[in-house]
Amino acid sequence: MQHDSAHILAIRSLGWLVSNETLIDGFLAHTGASQEDLRAQAGDPDFLCGVLDYLMLNDQWVLDCAADLAVAPEDLAGARTVLGRGDQRHWT
Repeated sequence: MQHDSAHILAIRSLGWLVSNETLIDGFLAHTGASQEDLRAQAGDPDFLCGVLDYLMLNDQWVLDCAADLAVAPEDLAGARTVLGRGDQRHWT
């Protein structure tokens, strides 16, 4: 996966997360981020890695997000690896 594709997928994942009130509230509580941080840091690869890390805490979230975004679940992990400069996390 190319960096641009990973970045776009991570931003789309953030949009998916924001659209789910329960999950976004959990993300904000878990990370200490604020609503303002979501807007200000949406383009930051490190912040987007945090978004993908949070999604990968729960297999069902990964599957639901991937299905809604019409991508393979592995693509979310691949985006995380690219944006994290090779740091690999496993969602399973």
